[in-house]
Amino acid sequence: MFINFWYPLGLSTEITGEKPFRAQVFGLPFVAFRDSAGAAHVISDTCVHRGGSLSKGKIKGDRVACPYHGWEFGGDGKCAKVPSLGEDGKIPARAKVDAYPVQERYGILFAFLGDLPEAERPPLYEVPEYGLAGWKSQTYVLNLGAYYQRSMENGMDPIHNEFVHPLQGTPKMSAELQRNQTPMEDIPWGSKFYLPFGEKRADTALAADRQGSRTGAAGSWYQGPNQLVTWIDLTATNAFHQYLFEQPIDENHTRIFFLNLRNWLMEEKHDKRVEELTLQIVNEDMALLENLNPVRTPDTNNKEILLPSDHAVFRYREHCREWESRGWRIDMKALKAKQGDVAFAIPCPARRESGNWVLDSVPLMPGQAAVQAHAKAATGIRSA
Repeated sequence: MFINFWYPLGLSTEITGEKPFRAQVFGLPFVAFRDSAGAAHVISDTCVHRGGSLSKGKIKGDRVACPYHGWEFGGDGKCAKVPSLGEDGKIPARAKVDAYPVQERYGILFAFLGDLPEAERPPLYEVPEYGLAGWKSQTYVLNLGAYYQRSMENGMDPIHNEFVHPLQGTPKMSAELQRNQTPMEDIPWGSKFYLPFGEKRADTALAADRQGSRTGAAGSWYQGPNQLVTWIDLTATNAFHQYLFEQPIDENHTRIFFLNLRNWLMEEKHDKRVEELTLQIVNEDMALLENLNPVRTPDTNNKEILLPSDHAVFRYREHCREWESRGWRIDMKALKAKQGDVAFAIPCPARRESGNWVLDSVPLMPGQAAVQAHAKAATGIRSA
């Protein structure tokens, strides 16, 4: 799991100015709420007084109030009121929690969970068709009992469709494509493939509604560790463009915000039919993912047998190792070993500007620079 990327926390409709909304990412709690102007905010869900859960409290004006002793925190994470100190009491400088940049896009609230300054942050994926005339969007929220990287890799696996998804017409890659390394194109913060279907293809459940000359191509790509795109272009005018934003709740649970866009079957009467067929296909994937062993993606490719057709998965893992080398990967073993004794938070951008924080920053795997420095120091000791 990685800091310094955008993560979905909830649907915009779930975030109100009436009641705090609790979300969990990386096994850590966050609270989202709206101020009196309707602007959304995301802060750590831990009061630095005595550990109260802010999401169990109340929204008072522009702040969320802890249910334990009434401490009130604004969208900037700073405590603005301590009832026991009175109106004129001096609030301790350390009375602050981490606050995160937010965006509301596609009916979803996203938070940037990391400490990078704005100019250095990887972007939130841009969905070009969203809101355009000629495209219709449906949003599904999926609760997956599996590790999010397994879900991402499944989306980057073109081979499995033939065996798992008969409702898609068992789209089969040509024998040549299956034997050779999947052609990949690097994009900012990710990689993609876009391939033709094989010549033999059974009719899909929507085949009778197809119009136009058949193009028969599909592809998937990712941006960052948790944003996945799949385009299924049946013809030039019959396409499904799907965008998945994944929220890793913990190592065994993932909440997926799935935007399913189409440029055909636009009438409302088709919505239920398209949704049912789409979710049947999704459920075929979920049934497999929830029974994988091991649960998490192996730390080394030697623990699986990867073929040339797995190149898209291999490339995703290479990117994850690159982000780990930057020092962005959470050390989940160290985190879980101390949780319950220590309250942790994802470091927010304000930590680069000030110190004196109560909540501990999550433990991170050492980046490449730290590993090299450690190796250099160890070499020096041995040489002395």
